[in-house]
Amino acid sequence: MSETRQKFDGYAQKYDEWFMTNEHLFTSELRLFLKALGDIKGKKLLSVGCGSGLFESYIDCSGVDGIEPSRDMGAIAEKRGVKIIKYGVIEDVELPDNEYDIIYFNGSSSYIEDLSSVYEKCLKALKKGGKLILLDVPKESAFGFMYLLGKALGTYDHEYLDGAMPGLPYPLPLASSGIWHSTEEKINVLKNLGVSEFNFYQTLIKNPMYTNEEPEDVSEGYKSGGYVAIVAAVN
Repeated sequence: MSETRQKFDGYAQKYDEWFMTNEHLFTSELRLFLKALGDIKGKKLLSVGCGSGLFESYIDCSGVDGIEPSRDMGAIAEKRGVKIIKYGVIEDVELPDNEYDIIYFNGSSSYIEDLSSVYEKCLKALKKGGKLILLDVPKESAFGFMYLLGKALGTYDHEYLDGAMPGLPYPLPLASSGIWHSTEEKINVLKNLGVSEFNFYQTLIKNPMYTNEEPEDVSEGYKSGGYVAIVAAVN
C-alpha cells in the first residue's frame, strides 16, 4: 500500500493537467464513462481508486463513495463531492454485502495484481441487478504497448518512440507503476467468478498520435479501443 501511495502522491495536479491538456481525449473517455454508468439516479455507487474525482465531477456525486490510496488525490475528490470511505487500497478494505448498485474501476484495475480476489469482493458487495464496471487501457492496445515500452525503456524520450508519441503522453511514473491487464484476462477472471452477462464499449480507436485531434464517439465492442469498458451484470 505504501508503494502505491508513493507512486500517486505528488501527481494529483499533473494527473488533472494531463487530462485538461488532452481535452479531446478526456472528452472521449468521459463519454465512455457516462455510457458505462448509465442512469445513476437514486443509486449507490462505489468508485475504487477514484483518484482526484475528475470524472466524478461531471456526474451527481451525492451517492458516490470512494476508495483511494493517495491522500493528495483523495482530498481533491472529496472537494468534488466524492465521499471517501477509506484511504487505502481495495485489497485492505472490507465491503459490506449487497451494499452498492454500481461498483466501478476507472483505470484502477491496472494497479491491482490479484484481480480475482478483488473482483470477487466487489461482486459480493453488489445488490442483485447491480453491475461491476471495469474501464481501462487494455494491455493489448496501442496505448498499452506505448506505456509498457516506456516502462521497459525507463523513458518516452527514445529513438524507438521517435515520431510515434502524442504531444503530451501520460506521466511515465504513473504508467510505469501500472501492471496492465488485457481485456480477455479481466473477462476470464469474471467468468471464473460466475459472471455470464456482459456488455462492452470502447473509445480511442485512433492511434495515440491522433486521439486528441477531436473527441470520439463510443462504440460497442472491445477489440479496437484504447480505452474499454466491461460492464458485468450481477443477477
